[in-house]
Amino acid sequence: MIRDVLNVVTSNRGKFKEYKEKLEPYFEEIDMINLEYPEIQAGTLEEVVQYALEQLKEHSPLIIDDSGLFIESLNGFPGIYSAYVMDTIGCDGILSLMEDEKDRSARFQCVIGYLGEEKRLFKGVSEGTITGEKRGSKGFGYDPIFLPENYQRTYAEMKSEEKNRISHRGAAMEEFLDFIKIKDSY
Repeated sequence: MIRDVLNVVTSNRGKFKEYKEKLEPYFEEIDMINLEYPEIQAGTLEEVVQYALEQLKEHSPLIIDDSGLFIESLNGFPGIYSAYVMDTIGCDGILSLMEDEKDRSARFQCVIGYLGEEKRLFKGVSEGTITGEKRGSKGFGYDPIFLPENYQRTYAEMKSEEKNRISHRGAAMEEFLDFIKIKDSY
Protein backbone atom coordinates (compact mmCIF):
# COMPACT_ATOMS: atom_id res chain seq x y z
CA MET A 1 0.00 0.00 0.00
CA ILE A 2 1.32 3.44 -0.88
CA ARG A 3 0.81 6.05 1.80
CA ASP A 4 0.04 9.71 1.14
CA VAL A 5 2.70 12.04 2.45
CA LEU A 6 5.68 11.95 4.77
CA ASN A 7 7.50 15.01 6.08
CA VAL A 8 11.23 14.57 6.62
CA VAL A 9 12.36 17.16 9.15
CA THR A 10 15.91 18.16 8.25
CA SER A 11 17.96 20.99 6.83
CA ASN A 12 20.50 18.52 5.43
CA ARG A 13 19.93 17.95 1.70
CA GLY A 14 22.22 14.89 1.68
CA LYS A 15 20.22 13.25 4.45
CA PHE A 16 16.94 14.09 2.68
CA LYS A 17 18.26 12.54 -0.55
CA GLU A 18 18.98 9.29 1.33
CA TYR A 19 15.45 9.24 2.76
CA LYS A 20 13.82 10.02 -0.57
CA GLU A 21 15.74 7.28 -2.41
CA LYS A 22 14.87 4.63 0.15
CA LEU A 23 11.27 5.59 1.00
CA GLU A 24 9.92 6.93 -2.30
CA PRO A 25 8.27 3.65 -3.37
CA TYR A 26 6.12 3.68 -0.21
CA PHE A 27 4.80 7.27 -0.23
CA GLU A 28 3.07 9.40 -2.86
CA GLU A 29 4.97 12.44 -1.65
CA ILE A 30 8.04 12.93 0.53
CA ASP A 31 8.69 16.52 1.57
CA MET A 32 11.74 18.06 3.20
CA ILE A 33 10.73 20.53 5.86
CA ASN A 34 13.22 22.66 7.70
CA LEU A 35 11.68 23.71 11.01
CA GLU A 36 13.14 25.64 13.88
CA TYR A 37 12.58 23.92 17.21
CA PRO A 38 14.44 23.74 20.52
CA GLU A 39 16.93 20.88 20.38
CA ILE A 40 18.43 19.35 23.51
CA GLN A 41 22.17 18.73 23.45
CA ALA A 42 22.47 16.12 26.19
CA GLY A 43 21.60 12.55 26.93
CA THR A 44 21.30 9.89 24.24
CA LEU A 45 20.27 9.97 20.60
CA GLU A 46 16.97 8.42 21.66
CA GLU A 47 16.31 11.23 24.14
CA VAL A 48 17.17 13.89 21.57
CA VAL A 49 14.75 12.35 19.04
CA GLN A 50 11.95 11.84 21.61
CA TYR A 51 12.19 15.50 22.59
CA ALA A 52 12.14 16.61 18.93
CA LEU A 53 9.00 14.55 18.25
CA GLU A 54 7.21 16.30 21.09
CA GLN A 55 8.18 19.71 19.71
CA LEU A 56 7.09 18.87 16.15
CA LYS A 57 3.89 16.86 16.63
CA GLU A 58 1.69 19.37 14.76
CA HIS A 59 3.60 18.51 11.53
CA SER A 60 2.72 14.80 11.60
CA PRO A 61 3.16 12.49 9.77
CA LEU A 62 6.88 13.00 10.01
CA ILE A 63 10.22 11.43 10.57
CA ILE A 64 13.24 13.02 12.12
CA ASP A 65 16.56 11.52 13.05
CA ASP A 66 19.63 12.16 15.05
CA SER A 67 22.86 10.45 14.17
CA GLY A 68 26.26 10.37 15.73
CA LEU A 69 29.77 9.14 15.16
CA PHE A 70 31.10 7.38 18.26
CA ILE A 71 34.89 6.85 18.29
CA GLU A 72 36.19 4.29 20.80
CA SER A 73 39.60 5.82 21.55
CA LEU A 74 37.95 9.22 22.09
CA ASN A 75 35.50 7.79 24.64
CA GLY A 76 32.58 7.99 22.22
CA PHE A 77 33.34 11.54 21.05
CA PRO A 78 31.83 13.30 19.13
CA GLY A 79 28.67 11.21 19.80
CA ILE A 80 25.54 13.34 20.23
CA TYR A 81 27.64 16.42 19.45
CA SER A 82 28.56 15.14 15.97
CA ALA A 83 26.79 17.91 14.03
CA TYR A 84 28.36 20.64 16.18
CA VAL A 85 31.81 19.05 15.92
CA MET A 86 31.43 18.73 12.13
CA ASP A 87 30.53 22.43 11.93
CA THR A 88 33.49 23.47 14.11
CA ILE A 89 36.46 21.17 13.44
CA GLY A 90 35.16 18.90 10.68
CA CYS A 91 36.81 15.76 9.38
CA ASP A 92 40.26 17.37 9.51
CA GLY A 93 39.85 18.06 13.22
CA ILE A 94 38.80 14.47 13.92
CA LEU A 95 41.77 13.17 11.93
CA SER A 96 44.05 15.45 13.94
CA LEU A 97 42.63 14.13 17.22
CA MET A 98 43.16 10.57 15.98
CA GLU A 99 46.70 11.15 14.71
CA ASP A 100 48.48 8.99 17.32
CA GLU A 101 45.63 6.60 18.08
CA LYS A 102 46.13 2.92 17.34
CA ASP A 103 42.52 1.96 18.06
CA ARG A 104 40.59 3.57 15.20
CA SER A 105 37.34 1.67 15.75
CA ALA A 106 34.16 3.70 15.52
CA ARG A 107 30.47 3.29 14.92
CA PHE A 108 27.77 5.41 13.41
CA GLN A 109 24.39 5.29 15.14
CA CYS A 110 21.11 6.64 13.86
CA VAL A 111 17.80 6.93 15.66
CA ILE A 112 14.77 7.72 13.53
CA GLY A 113 11.68 9.04 15.21
CA TYR A 114 8.37 8.53 13.44
CA LEU A 115 5.19 10.33 14.35
CA GLY A 116 2.08 9.28 12.49
CA GLU A 117 -0.71 7.04 13.67
CA GLU A 118 1.64 6.31 16.57
CA LYS A 119 5.07 7.35 17.82
CA ARG A 120 7.99 4.96 17.30
CA LEU A 121 11.79 4.95 17.33
CA PHE A 122 13.99 2.91 14.99
CA LYS A 123 17.72 2.43 15.46
CA GLY A 124 20.55 1.53 13.12
CA VAL A 125 24.25 0.99 13.77
CA SER A 126 27.19 0.71 11.41
CA GLU A 127 30.53 -0.49 12.78
CA GLY A 128 33.78 0.57 11.18
CA THR A 129 37.03 2.49 11.56
CA ILE A 130 38.35 5.99 11.09
CA THR A 131 40.71 6.27 8.13
CA GLY A 132 44.06 8.07 8.24
CA GLU A 133 42.98 10.58 5.59
CA LYS A 134 39.86 11.80 3.82
CA ARG A 135 38.83 9.61 0.90
CA GLY A 136 36.06 10.18 -1.62
CA SER A 137 33.83 13.06 -2.63
CA LYS A 138 30.32 11.64 -2.32
CA GLY A 139 28.05 11.80 0.70
CA PHE A 140 28.30 14.35 3.48
CA GLY A 141 29.54 14.85 7.03
CA TYR A 142 32.02 12.25 8.25
CA ASP A 143 31.57 10.02 5.18
CA PRO A 144 35.14 10.68 3.86
CA ILE A 145 36.75 9.32 7.06
CA PHE A 146 34.45 6.42 7.97
CA LEU A 147 35.36 3.00 6.59
CA PRO A 148 32.52 0.54 7.24
CA GLU A 149 33.41 -2.91 8.55
CA ASN A 150 34.20 -5.45 5.80
CA TYR A 151 34.53 -2.74 3.11
CA GLN A 152 37.57 -1.20 1.44
CA ARG A 153 35.87 2.09 0.57
CA THR A 154 34.63 4.92 2.78
CA TYR A 155 31.00 6.02 2.62
CA ALA A 156 32.21 8.99 0.52
CA GLU A 157 33.64 6.57 -2.06
CA MET A 158 30.32 4.72 -2.46
CA LYS A 159 27.29 5.46 -4.59
CA SER A 160 24.35 6.49 -2.44
CA GLU A 161 22.43 3.27 -3.17
CA GLU A 162 25.30 1.17 -1.79
CA LYS A 163 25.76 3.40 1.25
CA ASN A 164 22.01 3.25 1.97
CA ARG A 165 22.12 -0.56 1.98
CA ILE A 166 24.81 -0.75 4.68
CA SER A 167 24.69 2.51 6.63
CA HIS A 168 23.34 3.24 10.09
CA ARG A 169 20.58 5.38 8.59
CA GLY A 170 19.84 2.69 6.01
CA ALA A 171 19.46 0.10 8.80
CA ALA A 172 17.13 2.38 10.77
CA MET A 173 15.11 3.06 7.60
CA GLU A 174 14.77 -0.71 7.03
CA GLU A 175 13.30 -1.04 10.55
CA PHE A 176 10.90 1.81 9.74
CA LEU A 177 9.88 0.17 6.44
CA ASP A 178 9.29 -3.15 8.20
CA PHE A 179 7.03 -1.31 10.65
CA ILE A 180 4.91 0.40 7.98
CA LYS A 181 4.65 -2.81 5.94
CA ILE A 182 3.34 -4.64 9.01
CA LYS A 183 0.90 -1.80 9.76
CA ASP A 184 -0.31 -1.88 6.15
CA SER A 185 -0.98 -5.62 6.28
CA TYR A 186 -3.68 -5.18 8.93
